[in-house]
Amino acid sequence: MKLTDPVIKAARPKDKPYKLSDGDGLVLLIQPNGSKWWRFRYRYNGKEKMLSIGTYPEVTLKEARFLRVTTSDLLKEDIDPSRYRQEQKLAKTLASENSFESVARLWWDSWKLARTKRHADYVIRRLEADIFPMIGNKPINSITAPTLLMTIKKIESRGALDIAKRALSTCGQVFRYAVGHGLAERNPAADIKPSDVLKPTQKTNYARLDQKELPELLRRIDAYDGQPLTKLALQLMALTFVRTSELIGARWGEVELDAKLWRIPAERMKMRTPHLVPLSAQAIAILEKISDLSSYSLLLFPGERDPNKLMSNNTLLFALYRMGYHSRMTGHGFRGIASTILHEQGYPHEHIELQLAHSPRDEISASYNHALYLEPRKRMMQDWADYLEAVKTGSPALPFRVA
Repeated sequence: MKLTDPVIKAARPKDKPYKLSDGDGLVLLIQPNGSKWWRFRYRYNGKEKMLSIGTYPEVTLKEARFLRVTTSDLLKEDIDPSRYRQEQKLAKTLASENSFESVARLWWDSWKLARTKRHADYVIRRLEADIFPMIGNKPINSITAPTLLMTIKKIESRGALDIAKRALSTCGQVFRYAVGHGLAERNPAADIKPSDVLKPTQKTNYARLDQKELPELLRRIDAYDGQPLTKLALQLMALTFVRTSELIGARWGEVELDAKLWRIPAERMKMRTPHLVPLSAQAIAILEKISDLSSYSLLLFPGERDPNKLMSNNTLLFALYRMGYHSRMTGHGFRGIASTILHEQGYPHEHIELQLAHSPRDEISASYNHALYLEPRKRMMQDWADYLEAVKTGSPALPFRVA
């Protein structure tokens, strides 16, 4: 007789396992502990075999009968159901190990070694937020260009155009890693050109003041009544025009007061090469004031609450806001002002670009450019400091000494 749910539910355990048959090889094995296991008996190549197909009631009677039919269909095609299940399980395991997410994390572990921690953390967070939820569990070798494009377009749809372009570039790097390590046959990102599929982005420059507004800004910084370290940070930024991240991450171990040099190591630079900042007399005077306030820390600009943490990137921006420069000036704006004025005064373009850390990044120049033209750059930086001091006090005679 065929089994029914009432019969199965009424079956009680005995001292030894026993079976209830549903016919055509499907049986329910009742264990002494009360568990009920579906078994399918079949013959393959003249040998009797048994396949477990789950427990009751997790696998219902109807589902067990369906599995019996699909298993019988495999036998009709001369396929051993047990071996077929093992192969499917192996394929699933391999697909999981070679999923886009698992390969992307292998790529990231290797790629991050040559990047700053902040940048590396940003990239993996963007993958976790935008890419992994869409294609992270897919076998990397099965992802097509349309599938990848759908993922990138979803990012674009929320207005994050720049993030969409960066995500496409990052995915391309992951696929190249996969191809190079034999985990994928090709890179579908190579079939997608951002300009063909994504909306163009309007490039905007960092907010900055006109040259004529610089004297008033310098005077307001000198009169700033907030945290003393914040004021000194803004003064040093104006004199050195380094990037905000380079300034707030400065360590005392990088500063050589006797040599009048600030050596920023490669790992803290955007271009990943060391950078030399000649220190003017005015910059050294500010550093001495900073030392009186933060000498207990390895950092020039420690956080207000924790001396082992960096000053927040927003601290300088909010200070500029307090001084009345909201949406008109940023920390990065000092770089643009310095570049414009120094070029107008006739300083060599290559000297200015090197001081801005915009130098070419080919293999040869990456090792040596940071120290090129150091002597004329020292003179330029002192001239720049003298210029700032002069315009701040309204001196009619500007101190530039361009040869």
